[in-house]
Amino acid sequence: MHRGQKLNLLQHLLPEGMVASAARLRERGYSSALCSKYVANSWLNQPARGAYSRPGAKTKWQHLIISLQSLMHQPVAIGGLSALELQRYGHYVRMGSEQRVFLYSEARLAKWVNEIEPLVRFELRNANKLFAEPFITRAVKDLPSHDALTPPSERSRSVAGGLTHYSWGEREWQMLISTPERAILEFLDELPDQQSFQHGADLFTGLSNLSPRRLQQLLQQCKSVKVKRLFMWFAERNQHAWLKHLDQSAIDLGSGKRVIAKGGRLDTKYQITVPEALDSH
Repeated sequence: MHRGQKLNLLQHLLPEGMVASAARLRERGYSSALCSKYVANSWLNQPARGAYSRPGAKTKWQHLIISLQSLMHQPVAIGGLSALELQRYGHYVRMGSEQRVFLYSEARLAKWVNEIEPLVRFELRNANKLFAEPFITRAVKDLPSHDALTPPSERSRSVAGGLTHYSWGEREWQMLISTPERAILEFLDELPDQQSFQHGADLFTGLSNLSPRRLQQLLQQCKSVKVKRLFMWFAERNQHAWLKHLDQSAIDLGSGKRVIAKGGRLDTKYQITVPEALDSH
């Protein structure tokens, strides 16, 4: 009877497709020895060392992110280019079979995160590099439980720090992702080594509906002078309507020159080097 109760409870604690760490299961009364017994009897899968899932269910990368956030309360969010693509701001066709997903975390993640879905490579980034406030840590605590009965219409909302709840799948699981305003700042931090100026130019053409209020807050909170100067340079280049609502005098752009595009021309207003020409293709 006790074993049956434990197994039944496990189905509620670990929905199909989701992943739980050994530490999470220990917190709920499932010792390492018990988990090993369940694996031996095919009542649990162990897709990677220190991680468990229910047998017979396919774990997609979205399941893994939701598990990290809602089951294990890890301060991690989907950001940068991945968040822009989820919100239909992406322009480029993915090449090859491997998908890259950009994750921004305020703490180190377990090694097994990149071992469960072989066709997905998680690109881990330190969220503290751009923002000093632990916005993701706070937002993860407020995420609805993975089995919450709250109506989906009441769950999806923006939260502090340029983050928002994103519904995924038939059960409308909630994922924490960057809003377009935060995601474009995260993307610009990748220039020029991981992303190209041309890609940034292409993205900016579609960013006509950004929130100037949210942009103002994020630009004032952002720690990176490089990112803020690049944002303002691209913003002036595109002249979207929200630009005139930004109070640039309240944004700290630092001082001195920044070499970003090697061999490029110096933009005298923002004191950054940029490519001689864009959109030449």
